[in-house]
Amino acid sequence: MTVNSAATWTPCRPTVSAMVSSPPWRWLAASLLFWLAGTVSGAQPVAGNNTPEEETVARTEHFRVPFFTVRNRTGSNDAENYFGGKRDRLRAGYCEISGKPVPVLQSLSEEVPFYVPEDILSLDKVTEKPVKPFWQAFRQSTGKRAPVLYTHGFYISFDRGCRRAAEFQRNLKREGSLVLFSWPSDGVIVNYTQDEADMYWSVKPLKALIDDYFRHFGAGRANLVAHSLGTRGLLLALVRLAAEQSGKASASPLFNQLVFIAPDIDAGIFRQYLPVIKPLARNITVYVSEHDSPLAISAQLHGYPRLGQAGAHLDGLTGIDIIDVSAVPVQYPSGHLYHLYNKPVINDLEQLLNRNLAASQRMNLVRSNNRWQLRPAEKVTGSADSTRGGKK
Repeated sequence: MTVNSAATWTPCRPTVSAMVSSPPWRWLAASLLFWLAGTVSGAQPVAGNNTPEEETVARTEHFRVPFFTVRNRTGSNDAENYFGGKRDRLRAGYCEISGKPVPVLQSLSEEVPFYVPEDILSLDKVTEKPVKPFWQAFRQSTGKRAPVLYTHGFYISFDRGCRRAAEFQRNLKREGSLVLFSWPSDGVIVNYTQDEADMYWSVKPLKALIDDYFRHFGAGRANLVAHSLGTRGLLLALVRLAAEQSGKASASPLFNQLVFIAPDIDAGIFRQYLPVIKPLARNITVYVSEHDSPLAISAQLHGYPRLGQAGAHLDGLTGIDIIDVSAVPVQYPSGHLYHLYNKPVINDLEQLLNRNLAASQRMNLVRSNNRWQLRPAEKVTGSADSTRGGKK
């Protein structure tokens, strides 16, 4: 990481070995040491009569994340290890998450030009429910909102998947209307090829889950969102669904928004399948970046550019919204988790999923050929209207 005088930093393109030896918490630890060395004055005592411990308890947030999973039960009563990385049948339930504030991190987050969490999320409890009653409960908690089915990516244990889904749910203010699909990723960074195999195995149960999702919420209402390697499973599940729908008359698309975030998909293969899946959704959005290090590594491993990388391989893809977030400062070392930790991207997703706004209606998007460039608000000049669907 290189910090310059303008308080921005430039991400590098790490090798696989560098990614393995430099997990994100090392970046955070280094930043914390730098801050403690004198960048910011010491933390102030908590105001009021409460002890720091009592204040932490009082300010702890609690989240409930609905989930479906095809992971194995481990037999452990420990929430973090309740489900493992082996393949199994479909199960449903709730992740109970707590977010404990850390004052020293809250102070640090205001001083550094990249993302620092203000609280630490932990998985406290896993509660299983029978699948059929779970669907009924999820329909009730969703109410009139369009639900979101979120599929996680590579290197995600069940514990991490729940915590990241909680972060995504919190960002979008989606409690009760977002459900996680957790496929059996090992949660081990060097097991990429095994995760690929598990994702391919998960396509069939994911497709069956999407069938149920459609049956419970009806045509044109539900949203499908996936990240990283999870987008590959979603794409293949939709290809299977499209084959079944071929020749059937439909008054409207089956789904509302279909969103691929940092997709780890061969761009050429996506181009082949796009005409097949396009009729299934009212709108398809793909988020891409030129600063995504894991996708750069995936491109090296596979020999072809990934759909989530910005570049010439996206030329000619029409009929979908390609949102290029390259102009937004990287907030997390990998450049791969911008949907969780980058406010401009979060704001754009909120407008898309919660308000159902087209790219031409959303703030801070500038049209460039067949793409939309997402800009930091201060970088977009002109009248307020010029930030909505403006052209270069």
